[in-house]
Amino acid sequence: MAQYRAFHVSVECDEAGDLQGAWVCARRRVRYRALCRHDLHGGECPHRLHAYKGKTLVVVNTASLCGFTYQYDGLQKLYDDYKDQGLVVLGVPSNDFGNQESGTNSEVKEFCESTFSITFPLTEKNVVKGKDAHPFFKWSKKELGFIGGVPRWNFHKIIIGKDGNAIAGYTALTRPSSKKFISEIEKALQL
Repeated sequence: MAQYRAFHVSVECDEAGDLQGAWVCARRRVRYRALCRHDLHGGECPHRLHAYKGKTLVVVNTASLCGFTYQYDGLQKLYDDYKDQGLVVLGVPSNDFGNQESGTNSEVKEFCESTFSITFPLTEKNVVKGKDAHPFFKWSKKELGFIGGVPRWNFHKIIIGKDGNAIAGYTALTRPSSKKFISEIEKALQL
């Protein structure tokens, strides 16, 4: 077993390169853990990022009481339109901005399913900014810088390529239906 350091956490890798509880980002050799310990059902989190290796990801910090909450519709459409081509939209509920996701994980799940018929995966609530940010968001800041990699409000979208490298980040002002955003996703799906 080889050992690597990721965000000051030791992660083990078997000889085939499959990380246990982490995902190898091939070019930059970045490793990071799952976005959650539990899913919105309260069970073990299925969103271990290594499960998405070879897929294009759009990681979005979400909130139920935000002026941008309408973007759930666009994210669901994006997921429906491109999931068969290898796109995964991964929602990360967060209460970091204006107390706009103050509900419990089960309340968030119920809201998303009943209001927007969300079928794309959602993690448990996470911190996405500052010193307590989840390691994924610290990594995205390092890779994409402050503008692209750090959510400054809800519905910040980070595109991760099939190889695990950060491609681009888009603020909440970019709608999921934006031609530029969709073009970037389509390009990532082609790689």
